[in-house]
Amino acid sequence: MRKLLFALIALVSLQLTAQEDPVSWSGEVIKLTDNEYELITTATMEPGWHINSQVILPEENSGPIPTSINFYDVEGKIELIGENKETGSYTAYSDIWEFNVYEFTDIAVFKQKIKVLDSDLEYIIASAFYQTCDDEMCLRPTDKGVSFKIKPDAVIPAGAFDIIEKYLDDDKEPIVAGAPDASSIKEKKNHENLATDTEKVKEEETKKKNNEELKDDTQGEDEDRSLWGIFIVAFLSGFAALLTPCVFPMIPLTVSFFTKQSANRAKGISNAILYGIFIIVIYVLLGTVVTAIFGSESLNQLSTNVYFNIAFFLILVVFAASFLGAFEITLPQSWANKADEKASKGGIAGIFFMALALAIVSFSCTGPIVGSLIVEAASKGGLAPVIGMFGFSLAIALPFALFAIFPGWMNSLPKSGGWLNTVKVVLGFLELALAFKFLSAADLVFQTHIIEREVFLAVWIAIFGGLSLYLLGKIRMPHDGPDSSISVGRLFLGLVVMTFTIYLIPGLWGAPLKLISGFPPPLNYAESPYGVGYTKLETNEEVPEGAHLAVHDIIAFHDYNEGLAYSKKVNKPILVDFTGWACVNCRKMEERVWSDPLILNMLKNDFILISLYVDDKNKLPEEEQYISETTGKKVRTIGDKWMEFQKNNYETAAQPLYVLKDKDGNDIDKPIAYTPDVEEYAAWLKKGLKK
Repeated sequence: MRKLLFALIALVSLQLTAQEDPVSWSGEVIKLTDNEYELITTATMEPGWHINSQVILPEENSGPIPTSINFYDVEGKIELIGENKETGSYTAYSDIWEFNVYEFTDIAVFKQKIKVLDSDLEYIIASAFYQTCDDEMCLRPTDKGVSFKIKPDAVIPAGAFDIIEKYLDDDKEPIVAGAPDASSIKEKKNHENLATDTEKVKEEETKKKNNEELKDDTQGEDEDRSLWGIFIVAFLSGFAALLTPCVFPMIPLTVSFFTKQSANRAKGISNAILYGIFIIVIYVLLGTVVTAIFGSESLNQLSTNVYFNIAFFLILVVFAASFLGAFEITLPQSWANKADEKASKGGIAGIFFMALALAIVSFSCTGPIVGSLIVEAASKGGLAPVIGMFGFSLAIALPFALFAIFPGWMNSLPKSGGWLNTVKVVLGFLELALAFKFLSAADLVFQTHIIEREVFLAVWIAIFGGLSLYLLGKIRMPHDGPDSSISVGRLFLGLVVMTFTIYLIPGLWGAPLKLISGFPPPLNYAESPYGVGYTKLETNEEVPEGAHLAVHDIIAFHDYNEGLAYSKKVNKPILVDFTGWACVNCRKMEERVWSDPLILNMLKNDFILISLYVDDKNKLPEEEQYISETTGKKVRTIGDKWMEFQKNNYETAAQPLYVLKDKDGNDIDKPIAYTPDVEEYAAWLKKGLKK
């Protein structure tokens, strides 16, 4: 049947060519259990070419040849499990066939699970049967051999792929990998609402090109996005502080004072608004002072400083203990008395000191939150502490102004009670969980492997498990009342926290836990990097001298000059990754973006990855240490060297920062920072490859 198909295609196609095949294929084996494996078949296409999906849509029956993966001489030796899942396919209008075609561009990944029935099976010979097309023509359908080593030490004998020709000559059918269900393809097509007429498809393609051109300079956008994230977190933290016993009861008292003691309602409203503005001013001044003392550049470097991270850990543990009821953190009573004395004088100055008195009196509740915010904002650098304090104070100030304008709303406020203590305890558990993030960062920077991924997750499981038990009434804190019943809201929150705790448990056995990526140590910083009970099968791929296997088994260099030399040797462009062991966003990129099959394939095959850790504390040899021309400080460590390299060349100290270079070390395109959008990051890599 296959020979007949070849003959028919050869007769009817007018666009055949003897051109070299622009598609290369490779096979990889992942061991799942003792006798179950996942066979990963990857096709890489040269720019401008594509191959078809395994499934042909109904209207395509008259033209395109579907891709299929075929296994030879394994009858009775393997059993297929499920379908051959494909990644990277999409629907596009074809000028050749004049209808939509389901196809792959750049890369195609197929994953077929199998059960090995013959324990002596060492390897599998397979072939990919496919048709390659560009925008103007399609090449002759062909078979390309692919091998899979079931046993790591297996040797593929010479002539092993001759089995494919023998099957064709004997008109014998191999075992064909299970293609996806055609109905699911059609549903996806309908869901994407793709056009079938040429003009609409071309219009969408034009829009896509225009959008890609607008992405030239993303670094500023990334910085804005990071500041917006700080603002949102700070605003929510301010709202949480508002619901604590130190602040919440002050709302009706303060609003009543302004509305009843003022000459008229308008004056009361203006005084309450001014009171809110002064609250914002006080907290923003705090953020400004922190930024001025440490400097915007130094704040970012605090996040990678081992001793600061340990100090932050201890501070947050103290804050957590305070929230949990061990003691209260308060400012000197004399400060509050002086503020009250000044406030009683009235006028604008009096309102300012009323706001200051609120900040001082409520410090036992707001202090730990403010401290945590400043610690977290310090890791972002720049204006992050100022933005954080603005968001925090805005959330506290708004209710005082709004309830003064609309006093009737106060009737809807819940009464003070035990639920305010519950808020404090919940915040205490969250502070404790955040504390271990900083201790983990210090461990990562020093590479002591004390707080590895499993230990970190065990601590978080214990913390959030304890929180769920508290919310469900099984644990009581010193300042909790005798009431044994819990509210419906508290019950629901307890169930949510318990669900999150259960979600964390598979991470002890290697689950990626993408919901919290960036907080725990990376997957490769663990006792069992490939999961408990799993090991990596050996491959014939050699790790170059000076390189190592990084996350997702990407070959990476830690020294720029060694990576540059290897790039020249193999004639490939470079991806420079300015990163840090304690960098949360770096881990998010590696676990959420780099794990995507399209990007992972490019990082493994198309680029030379050079990861420069700016917080590497290993000392440089004495002869390589020098005085920085920009800071005047001595560059002592490897991390100092790469931080200096980054700041001098790209005028930023934030990580991650990604730079594309050619084999001679020249920048190919503008660098980009934290880019969580997979498609955006892939477009940037592709653009660099084309350049």
